[in-house]
Amino acid sequence: MTDHLEFLLQMGDSALILGHRLSEWCGHGPALEEDIALANTALDLIGQARMWLTVAGRVEGSGRSADDLAFHRDAMDFRNLLIVERPNGDFGHTLMRQFLFDCHHLATLRALSDAAPEIAEIAAKALKEVTYHQERSADLVLRLGDGSEESHRRMQAALDALWPYTGELRDPMPEMHDLADTGADWAMMVGPVLSQATLSPPDLAHFQTGGRTGRMHSEHLGHLLAVMQSLPRAHPDATW
Repeated sequence: MTDHLEFLLQMGDSALILGHRLSEWCGHGPALEEDIALANTALDLIGQARMWLTVAGRVEGSGRSADDLAFHRDAMDFRNLLIVERPNGDFGHTLMRQFLFDCHHLATLRALSDAAPEIAEIAAKALKEVTYHQERSADLVLRLGDGSEESHRRMQAALDALWPYTGELRDPMPEMHDLADTGADWAMMVGPVLSQATLSPPDLAHFQTGGRTGRMHSEHLGHLLAVMQSLPRAHPDATW
């Protein structure tokens, strides 16, 4: 039960935090099309987060709702992947973060097709959205990585900065034995795109062997939650 809950929280928290990060671009995108696309992706992820956290609350058995889990936990209680809480940076940084996560997200959802019915149902609903997310982010990484000298430089800088956070993407939670192959699937999606985009991970050997990033407190997550949770924390009894 505990392992099951940890997994549900990781899925929900990762979608929620990345959705909030992407929402920070609303009105600030480099072009109107990209601004709208980022906002739509954020909405998709937050919708998925609600589904995962609703089930997590039920499994936990303490009567907490999805909103309770989203807005009334402290940073150390969140189980999101570390990469999703990283600051947006420039558009290239946001895009690279999205691509690396999308490949993991897609591989995970595909692996859940044979999971318990409630989990498989959520995965099937999310899979259509995430398939599009991954196709779009991969296409943009290719275009910008193999684009101008400036776009290539920015995409390579983003990859260098984010690569240390990919251990969790290449090495799933050890208690989720049925997801053991998702790291290999992630590498098969990421590797060819980076190669075609003329981008190189900082350590190719590490890229092949993987390695899990440990859970740690993040000041970035603390700052993000201070913004995201400010209204429900200030007015816990408010209704809409």
